[in-house]
Amino acid sequence: MSLLGSGQFAVPPGYLNTPSIGIPPSHVADAVAEAVERWRRGEARPTDFDEPVARTRAGFGALIGVPAERVAIGASVSQLIANVAAGLPDGASVLAAGNDFTSVTFPFAAQAHRGVKVTEVPLAELAARVEGHDLVAVSVVQSADGAQVDLEALRAAAEAAGAAVLLDATQAAGWQPLDLGWADWVVAAGYKWLLAPRGAAWLAAHPRVLERAVPVAANWYAGEDRWQTVYGLPLRLAEGTRSLDLSPAWLAFVGAAVSLDYLASLDLAAVRAHCVGLADSLLEALGSPGQGSAIVSLAADARRVAEAGIVAGTRAGRQRFGFHLYNTADDVERVISTFG
Repeated sequence: MSLLGSGQFAVPPGYLNTPSIGIPPSHVADAVAEAVERWRRGEARPTDFDEPVARTRAGFGALIGVPAERVAIGASVSQLIANVAAGLPDGASVLAAGNDFTSVTFPFAAQAHRGVKVTEVPLAELAARVEGHDLVAVSVVQSADGAQVDLEALRAAAEAAGAAVLLDATQAAGWQPLDLGWADWVVAAGYKWLLAPRGAAWLAAHPRVLERAVPVAANWYAGEDRWQTVYGLPLRLAEGTRSLDLSPAWLAFVGAAVSLDYLASLDLAAVRAHCVGLADSLLEALGSPGQGSAIVSLAADARRVAEAGIVAGTRAGRQRFGFHLYNTADDVERVISTFG
């Protein structure tokens, strides 16, 4: 089987914007289109979507190294992290990486009225600054420039300090193998490297911290028997991580179920080698050392980038390029040409 497995993509040359929006394999888009047709014809039923939601729990869990029963579902990273932030005690101290994506930090900063304090430090100093904090919240791969947290150092420091760890794997899951079962919380959105529609996200909770979470958007879907919790009190949420479920955006989870199945069929070590190989070859061609990430941030002329037929993102005043399964060496050459 090739690196792409059974996936076929309709991505135009020069599309390097996966850190913003991932492009689905054709069969993922087809599955969503078919679901839209069933909806249009009045053939869809709410229970039809329970199976794809369940598949995504297992699929996401497999990608990060946790069992499906630890995984809650939602629509966005910040929405899911809010359950963690609300569960912090008054006066808690949170450590974060400076300039991390605000969906990671804002939910904690919004708890300032309870005395919760968020301290930002440079990413490279994160592990060395854990002592004295209750929780560390950080993206595994930084959105702005592809920089990666030292997971082993962070794990050791957090265990020594007795601090909890929340990891956002949004910019990492899908292009590299991950083994994050040790972390207290792992969250990710599906619409980037996981090649799913926007509206599907997941939160994995370690059993040792689950009781600390507060289901801030408690709802019928989080019931033990969701079809028996649609009316009336008392509150009756499921045991375990499903108590944090949000009612799913149905069509998004139809696509996510297929895209996660597709990614599970691939050798992620080979996917990482492909993505990082392209990104590092770009840096090296421009006279910089590779950084081992699928995301590259460059001081490039945005107008020239666009004129070269490249779709990239502008983040922190620089051009951000992301290399996924559907990218090739031709995309690298296209970027290099803008520096001529």
